[in-house]
Amino acid sequence: MDVQDRSRPVSPAPADVWMLVVQHPTALRRSTRELATALAAAHGSRFAVWHTDELLFGVEGGRLVLRTLGGVELPAPEVVCVRQVAGPMRDDREVTLLRHLERMGSTLVNSVDAQLNSRNKVWQLQELALAGLPVPDTLSYATAPLEGVVRSNHLRTPCVVKSVRGSRGGQVFLAPDARLLRQVAGSLQREAPFLFQELVASSHGRCLRVVVVDGEPVDTVLHTSGGDALTANIAQGGSATPCPGRYPRAEELAVRAAAAVGLDIAGVDLLFAGEDAYTVCEVNAVPGWRPFMTAVAPAITACLARRLADRERSGRRAPAAHGAGQLAREA
Repeated sequence: MDVQDRSRPVSPAPADVWMLVVQHPTALRRSTRELATALAAAHGSRFAVWHTDELLFGVEGGRLVLRTLGGVELPAPEVVCVRQVAGPMRDDREVTLLRHLERMGSTLVNSVDAQLNSRNKVWQLQELALAGLPVPDTLSYATAPLEGVVRSNHLRTPCVVKSVRGSRGGQVFLAPDARLLRQVAGSLQREAPFLFQELVASSHGRCLRVVVVDGEPVDTVLHTSGGDALTANIAQGGSATPCPGRYPRAEELAVRAAAAVGLDIAGVDLLFAGEDAYTVCEVNAVPGWRPFMTAVAPAITACLARRLADRERSGRRAPAAHGAGQLAREA
């Protein structure tokens, strides 16, 4: 979905519902475009798509303000649908913008705290384990040298190695033994720590993805890898087969996992741990979905409509920007 160039000093109409997406020129995912179309149909001129590089924010005269690049002041939206992959978010950039919107009174779906929990795979595991949910045994580190970590007596192989900030199956590989880990340690990128996770052999090359919206399993797919690959991500050549309702215990676990991380909208990846038994692999704050998963966009649209209705019923409105009424009259 394309949007107009808002860097010029024009007066955009205030919108109650935003979708916040990645900066230009990154292409939007198909599922994000589908959702934007559904939200535009539901809210009309009350809906707007904004890219993170189109906005300025700060403090002026002791109050929080939000502006376009052209300097036009914007009122804070009532509800913001965050469609940025949490992993690549940076504290001093995207996270700061999300925090600013929350502090201005907007309701974010998902919230900043939930985004932060899901951004780091170890943070996810901390919340999931504290909630008593099944997760694979995992080892990670803070500032220890990677060459020393891979020689730890507590690191068991074979294991799955992942970046704590990876997404779409990237920076994931199977280490069959400690010898290989020691050989490759010097070649791994050091931008973020890695985690070393128990291999759930019964789930090699396959996992379930359950999309959860407001505590309900909306759709479920079985992901399988091509050939002998470990990961089953579509981005890595895997395939997806719809299976809603086929694994009810898995769907119930996915709902509990989304709640543990604090996500209203989540894509929960589950591993097969035995006969009708599952373990949580990871939880995603910005799930994508295949074209045949036709229930997801309507479910998210309904979720945002509920948030907007809740605010209107309670009389809780985001504070209007100075001159917002004039903006609305000019639009």
